[in-house]
Amino acid sequence: MQLLYPDRRPTSPAELASGLGMAEKARPERPYLALNMVSSLDGKATIDWRTRGLSTELDRQLFHHLRTQADAVMVGAGTVRIERYGRMAKTDELRDKREREGLARDPLAVIVSARLDLPADLPLLNEPEQPVVIATGSDATLQGLGDQVEYARVGDDLPLLMARLREEHGVRSVLCEGGPTLNFHLLAAALVDELFLSLNPKLAGGAAALTIVAGRELVEPTELELVSVAEGGGDLFTRWRVVQKALHS
Repeated sequence: MQLLYPDRRPTSPAELASGLGMAEKARPERPYLALNMVSSLDGKATIDWRTRGLSTELDRQLFHHLRTQADAVMVGAGTVRIERYGRMAKTDELRDKREREGLARDPLAVIVSARLDLPADLPLLNEPEQPVVIATGSDATLQGLGDQVEYARVGDDLPLLMARLREEHGVRSVLCEGGPTLNFHLLAAALVDELFLSLNPKLAGGAAALTIVAGRELVEPTELELVSVAEGGGDLFTRWRVVQKALHS
């Protein structure tokens, strides 16, 4: 893997996702939030409704190392169901890295599920060492789960969810792994600070396939500035920062 911008030198997924200091950039009222997505060159987030056709070994390594940089990992219900998520920090090596970064060994998993449409046998929900918060508008509970699973009854109010994560769980940084509909709502609420986007050299096509941001058009397009670009195995690994709009009196 080679870093192409802002410098040219050899790099690795572990180096690209080390010492990012996202928590230090948190605002008092909410955590700092970065999206992490993979897409085809025409912007499609899945092939046959899964990321597997787009994600390479280098991308998967970066995916797991990025999880070592945030207090919490957020994911929408559709993505967690399709991808069958398990424990967020997969290995002791990754958990050790989190500790070296000054974080808890396991990130808080945050599942956004408005209707609580989740299978109770999801591996993520049955890991005793994995703390989980399910953000939902439902008053129901999933049966047979341990007390490591909590509920945040915030409806579809994502700013309230972010504030609760900050106040009640001490979360200062969040890595969101989609899916595209959740990405739209986070962007629409101006809650996104960064984007990590891996570009796979495929053209997927298809009107039904979701892009990395689904849903309605944003009222105002989100402007980003390039932070870094790396290349490995034909994939491009890019990092972008959201340009904060100046406030006018």
